[in-house]
Amino acid sequence: MTRQPNDDIADRLDEIAALLAAQSANPYRVRAYRRAADTLRRLATPASQILVTHGTAGLDQLPSIGPSLARTIRDIVVHGYSPILERLRGDSDAIRLFASVPGIGYRLAARLHDELGLDTFQQLEAAAHDGRLEQIAGFGPKRLAGIRDTLALRLARVHKDGREEDNASPAVNELLDVDREYLEKTRAGELPLITPRRFNPEQAAWLPILHTERGGRHYTALFSNTAHAHRLDKTHDWVVLYCDDGPREHQWTIITAGFGPLQGRRIVRGREAECSVFFGVTSDQAASETPAAISRQA
Repeated sequence: MTRQPNDDIADRLDEIAALLAAQSANPYRVRAYRRAADTLRRLATPASQILVTHGTAGLDQLPSIGPSLARTIRDIVVHGYSPILERLRGDSDAIRLFASVPGIGYRLAARLHDELGLDTFQQLEAAAHDGRLEQIAGFGPKRLAGIRDTLALRLARVHKDGREEDNASPAVNELLDVDREYLEKTRAGELPLITPRRFNPEQAAWLPILHTERGGRHYTALFSNTAHAHRLDKTHDWVVLYCDDGPREHQWTIITAGFGPLQGRRIVRGREAECSVFFGVTSDQAASETPAAISRQA
């Protein structure tokens, strides 16, 4: 049988659905991916052509394809892989992610990950603007400008009618509650285990994965399996949260503060001031727990 242009994309959506089902995710979310795969298989027009002609909004308008699924299909078409699928497989790889940016090959991507401790596009974008990339040989003004433009496009948060997406983030108490649920269920042995590809020579199934929801937002939680976490022996402390709330996906890392007024508490990296308010730490105390100081331990 001749395969249709959208069959490969549909196969990946079916695999996402199967992995979500095996990892005890919301059945409605599983069915959404399966319905989207069926839609693509019945579609006469290649998804790539719709993306070129109408953008992500064109995919969003297809039956059973909402903003989140449109983003996933776009990633497969444009980048050749899906970060969501790789995460569910246990194959998430920051080096491969960075190498997909024009102007960054595997060698530079490895240096960004290993020397600067970068793991996400959001962290890479920050480093592209705060001078850290300029410290790495090979990043001249022209290359930096191209990388900034690419990241701005990939991280763009716009509605299908062109309006800027609301930048409101979940409150830290919600993120910390997801972290609490993940740690409690991990200790109780209640979570499915996946087999990370990286830093796992024995190919052991050791990484617990949680799918949960808060206020209509889908969360996936896993321990950090990055080179940075392994170097600092934090692979069972740092928890990475992915939040999918439609047209965008956010990512945060929850750590245990190692010093200062928040010492011993679970905090959201990059949102230390909000955590201080949540825990009732005074403004004078919070000043000693600066983001720069926190970054030294993470």
